[in-house]
Amino acid sequence: MKSTFLQCCVGVAVFWCQGAWAESPGPLPPATDRQLAREIFKELIEINTTHTYGSTQAAEAIQRRLLAAGFAPADVVLLAPQGHPTKGNVIVRYHGRGMRKPILFLGHLDVVEAKREDWSFDPFKLTEKDGWFYGRGAIDMKSGDAALVETLIRLKREGFRPERDVIAAFTADEEAGGDANGPEFLLREHRDLLEAGMVANLDDACGSLKDGQRLYFKLGTSEKVYATYTLLTTSPGGHGSLPGADNAIYRLADGLGRLEHYRFPVMLTATTRLNFENLASLEPGADSADMRAVAKVPPDLEAAERLSRVPRFNAQLRTTCVATLISGGHAENALPERAKATIQCRLMPGDTAEHVQETLITQLHDGQISVSLDAPPVVSPESPPSAEILAKVAGVVHSMWPGVPIVPAMASGFSDDRQTRSAGIVSYDLGGIWSDVNENRAHGRDERVGVREFDESVEYTYRLVKAMSRSE
Repeated sequence: MKSTFLQCCVGVAVFWCQGAWAESPGPLPPATDRQLAREIFKELIEINTTHTYGSTQAAEAIQRRLLAAGFAPADVVLLAPQGHPTKGNVIVRYHGRGMRKPILFLGHLDVVEAKREDWSFDPFKLTEKDGWFYGRGAIDMKSGDAALVETLIRLKREGFRPERDVIAAFTADEEAGGDANGPEFLLREHRDLLEAGMVANLDDACGSLKDGQRLYFKLGTSEKVYATYTLLTTSPGGHGSLPGADNAIYRLADGLGRLEHYRFPVMLTATTRLNFENLASLEPGADSADMRAVAKVPPDLEAAERLSRVPRFNAQLRTTCVATLISGGHAENALPERAKATIQCRLMPGDTAEHVQETLITQLHDGQISVSLDAPPVVSPESPPSAEILAKVAGVVHSMWPGVPIVPAMASGFSDDRQTRSAGIVSYDLGGIWSDVNENRAHGRDERVGVREFDESVEYTYRLVKAMSRSE
């Protein structure tokens, strides 16, 4: 599987490098479906689902649309955790022939905060301007939610009968700061509703553009998970006019200096090896030879060291830890009695919080600095890029955008995949939005998605659901 897949990708990459890989439009859904998807998108954008307001109103809007489309009430279930009535989730079941375990599609409804004074437009009104849709959640991820809702309605109208059940879960509290994560709640208390053979998560812009050209389509197979540690040290304190050798701030600063210069060992996965090998051809340049050398077994560590100078490559090569907060002392004229720092770590699949904590203790090299784990990370094992998933994804992607390379990828952030993978369900990121590699507006000011890209994603999602619902 690996060699065939890589040969295919390398051949396509050479074609692109010669300048023939121009951006070409993909097919659009029928006009009635395109219009319906835009109406759903507008409705969802204009429901404020930040942490303060919650997701229940959006879940109810989806529930109403699906019931009106002919889904049975028993198949469109709205649930919220006890004590969190605003954190609603809606779970939809589209019944098939039962020839295989269901396929579960995930989409979160919550968005990060957005302030009107920071934006050029009202973030909670869908604004179309110069070929773009603007609004909070345009990329992350109400475009994906709208495409999935419209797909379910379209399939129901067409009388489509899948070979396996299709489950769609529109959930709460994926974003940072959530206290009632939907998939975690549902898997804990309503596992039967989400029991599936595989998860397709639409929470990612998987198509990568650069200067109007399609570079590649990412198949998200894995993600880093985060773990936060607190470093704490104390000293006797006293009057600031009588400094001595025991100072908590200096001790902590010395320890952080040692951590700053430490690199965790190179730790490649099946996904990151494939990713580096493909990027060597898809993004040709001075780093290409090092990418190929790192992808070998064993990896070339000198090449890895050179690549590590680029933050996005370094994040793909190893677990990372960085100091993000620091505090110390209690008065300007007093010696400090304590000093504290927060260390944010992103763990490679297969690494453990215990191993990272032990490493931090070793590298601090000071028994007077304690290291405590704030909360254990949710384990998120890699979902290997199997031949079956590669074939199905390639079939859908190439029916939309012929010849586009498909590259397995590990997310340096995290998503609700960490919940389903931890529960033992293989999970892949398969969102259908294309975005420029140099644009980073999700969670930021004037979040947007291309109008054409949104329309194409609606057709892509329709084809993806049909393909993934087949039993072979």
